[in-house]
Parts: sequence; structure tokens; C-alpha cells
Amino acid sequence: MAASGTETSSSHSGMLSRSLATSTPTVNSSESPGRKKPTSSPLSTNTTMSSASRPAAAIRSGLRNSGPNATTVSTRPGYVPPVTQRLIVVGGDAAGMSAASQAKKRNPGLEVVAFERGRATSYSACGIPYWIGGAVQTEAELVARTPAQHRAAGIDMRMRTEVTAIDLAARRVHWRDLEDGREGTEPFDDLVYATGSVPMRPPVPGIDAANVHGVQVLDDGVALRAELDSGAVQRVVVVGGGYIGLEIAEACRVRGLDVTVVDRSATPVGTFDPDIGEFLAEAVRCEGIELVLSDGVAAIDVGPDGRARAVVTASGRELPADLVVLGLGVRPHVQLAREAGIPLGVSGGIAVDRRMRTEVEGVWAAGDCVESRHRLSGQRVVVALGTHANKQGRVAGINIGGGYATFPGVIGTAITKVCDLEAARTGLSSAEAELAGYEFVTASVDSTTKAGYFPGAMPIRVKMIAERRSGRLLGAQVVGREAAAKRIDALAIAIWNEMTVDEVLSLDLSYAPPFSPVWDPVLIAARKAFQAVEADVRSL
Repeated sequence: MAASGTETSSSHSGMLSRSLATSTPTVNSSESPGRKKPTSSPLSTNTTMSSASRPAAAIRSGLRNSGPNATTVSTRPGYVPPVTQRLIVVGGDAAGMSAASQAKKRNPGLEVVAFERGRATSYSACGIPYWIGGAVQTEAELVARTPAQHRAAGIDMRMRTEVTAIDLAARRVHWRDLEDGREGTEPFDDLVYATGSVPMRPPVPGIDAANVHGVQVLDDGVALRAELDSGAVQRVVVVGGGYIGLEIAEACRVRGLDVTVVDRSATPVGTFDPDIGEFLAEAVRCEGIELVLSDGVAAIDVGPDGRARAVVTASGRELPADLVVLGLGVRPHVQLAREAGIPLGVSGGIAVDRRMRTEVEGVWAAGDCVESRHRLSGQRVVVALGTHANKQGRVAGINIGGGYATFPGVIGTAITKVCDLEAARTGLSSAEAELAGYEFVTASVDSTTKAGYFPGAMPIRVKMIAERRSGRLLGAQVVGREAAAKRIDALAIAIWNEMTVDEVLSLDLSYAPPFSPVWDPVLIAARKAFQAVEADVRSL
């Protein structure tokens, strides 16, 4: 039987298939006063240890009572649902229309009015880079449900209409038609706030130039696509090397354009550990995209025509540009909520409970504009993903419609494809685990996506982060070629259910040479993480 994997140092950034080297692990420890520093013992080369100054037990208290399911629905004994006659929904994408559809389905007599300032409803914002790059042929393919379909389901869908104010005392919203300027008000019994997020714009000179584009809603993608189709663009500078930044950079490169990505971090996609980020950087450079790392943006040089013509970095570099795309991430779109007096949380998103209720009676919120509880760190976080938006909207709609449902939190699972490289993560990164107060070990392995002898086998690296002593899996990251990254789902399930790495090691995963080595890379990584935990315990 061919060897199933190669164990490598978690800190090196060479080819995925490099063989094992022998060395002593790195120990990173920050001790609180009076605390005995643990004695380190030699571990395998792919293992590093880190300890933070604060134990994680208090942070994790109560997690086991949070429920294993992403959505819990029940008819609680003695629960009498409120009677809602008129529902206003602000925002017509994933969260808002999931809430509207669920509420209407459960209470057919409910009057639902939904406002959307854009031209489309229920669309895939995540698909915008692939439409720009040509993998998706038409804009219409990104739309899951049209305004006409929502209207056919009994929802009064108001397109190109912006809600300008929410009057909580009078229980009504003020609106303006963006096409003809008409204005009016609509009353509500309940309201769903689902305005999503807006691209982050750094406060630098020139950021509002005509050809500086954020990419968040479908209309943003339409505007960017129009610029690229004009034939006047050859040099594109993408500010920010996160998920959307790299995906847009690849889309522009596919179109034959010269692309540069600028990012303040040392490696792209800062939510990955640096050793995984190095693989992403290598893949991006191999596609002919220039990376300017560890360098922020100081200004955007604007010409007499009001258009950006160069990006000036903090180090003084001047990067010529016919088009600038912002890929710095997003922030919750909460201005309307703040002005109305709907309380925000510590993260900057709208504060909601597990049923998606805000602190204002009869006002609900869901999607990119709300904060969620991270099940591992216990912190309130804003995670802008369509998966969560749909689930949260569904929960709000079930409750509004007379049912009972909860959203129990997030663990930070994400996946992306950059050029020919797939990357995914779940749980906590090393930096996040340390900030959360966990003491942990890490283990990384290099293997192949199929049996090593099988045609088409591609390299894959799996990294795991496990709590010291207990061995509980805290985080995982996967990077590799085709058929690599979706393995993250098995690890997300393990983290969600608070499994230890030795329990993961015993999982009954599928095997056949076209799909996996006999020891799947997930199992090899779990074995190495378990060995690291054992070595740490023996050193006590």
C-alpha cells in the first residue's frame, strides 16, 4: 500500500509534498504571574505549542447547553406566539427574504411588505467574482428568486425603494422611490432589519473617485462589470487580499488584465495562519498577479477627470491603475438602525438574541448587519456569509410566523478557491485561539487528495489546533488542489460537537483510491495532533 501522507513542519512554506525533517518544536508561552511554566518535551517536527495567559474554561462555560443544531425549532409547551398582522422587511436579499417567506408561509394571512433599494432580490453576492471572470455567463444566473416570484408568493415587493427612517414610536417606516423620487410611510406590527453590509473604505485621499469600486451587492458587480467591459481598463489594483479581493483579482486576471493586490498583512487572507497563507500567496503569484504585502494604502492619486490613476502605498510605491477595487472586507450596514435607536452590540453589529430579536419589541434583525456568538471564543462577532444570513432569516421568519426557532452561533467556517488552489478553515486560527485564552498545540500534515498512486492525486495540507490537556479540536485549516478543501466540513462538524482529536482520529470516514488515501489527510492530522497532546501531558 502506498504511503498515505507526509508529516511536515507547520512553519515551513515550501511545496506541499516535502518530506519530514527532524527538529525540535517551537514553544511559545506567555505565563501569568505565579504560574508554573510547563516543561516542554520534543514533539514531532510538525507540532508547535502555544499557551495564552488565561484559561478557556470560563469562556466555554455553557456551550454544551447551546444545542447541537444550527436551527432549533419547537412548539414549546405553554408558548403562545404573538399575533402579527403586518410585517415590514428592510432589505430584499438572503436574510430579509428568507424571513419574509417563512413568516408568510406559516401565517398566510400576514401582510408582508419588503423594501429593496437595488434591482434584484435573493441573489448570490458570492457569485459576483465568477460572473465578472466569465465562469458564470449571465447576471440572471445569480438570482435565486426574482421580485415577481416573491410577489406571486403574496409578498408586496417594493424594488428600487429605500427606507430612509424607522419611527419606532409610531411603528412606521419612511421610504423614498429611487426612480421617481416619491416618498411615503408604511405602518408595521413587526419589522425585520436586514440591510446587510457595506464595503469598508479606508479614510484616505481619493477613495471616492469614480473608478474606485467596492463589491458587495449585485449592483456593485454590475457597475464593475461595465467598467471592465468598456475596454478602457488594462491595469487593476485591488486593495485588500481577503477572500473577495483575491477572487476579484483572479477574475480580472482571467480577462487578461494586469493585476496588483495590496495588503497590509504579510500573507493574504489574514484569517488563515501565516503558513497556510504562504500557499495562497504562491498560487496568486503563479497566476501572474503581483502581490504587494506588508504595505498599506496611503492615498489614491486622482487625475483631472476625477478618476483614480494610481494607488500610493504607505511605503511610497506608486501603482498605476485604470481601476481600483476595494477588497478590505465589509462592515455592518447599521446607520438606519442607529438613527432609529435600535441598540448595537459590542462588535458594531445589531444586538440580537438567539431568536433574532433586537432589544426593541417587535423588531428583528438578521444577516450581515447583526452580531452572532462565536461558540468557541464566546465573543460577539460579525460574520458576513450568505449561509448564516439565510439561517438567521429563516429563524426570524419562523418566530414571526408563530413558531419557535433559535440560531445558536457560528464557528467561522469559510472556503475559497484562488486560482487553482482551494483553501478552507473552521473554528479558531492560532491567533484567535490565543486571544480567546486557550492553551493549545498545533499539528500539520502533507498528503494527497487521492491514493498516491491514483491518477489525478493532488497535494493537500491539513492543519489542526487542539486544546492542551483535553485534546478538544479548536480549529482546522485545509489547503490544496482540486478536491481538497471540502474536507473542512467534516472538521466543522467535529468542532461543532466539541470532539477531541482522538475522537476525530477514530471517525469512520469513507475510503476508495479515487477519493482518498487509506488514511485520509483528516485522520493523519488528527493522529499527529493527538500525539502532540499526549507528549504535552507526559511532560507534566
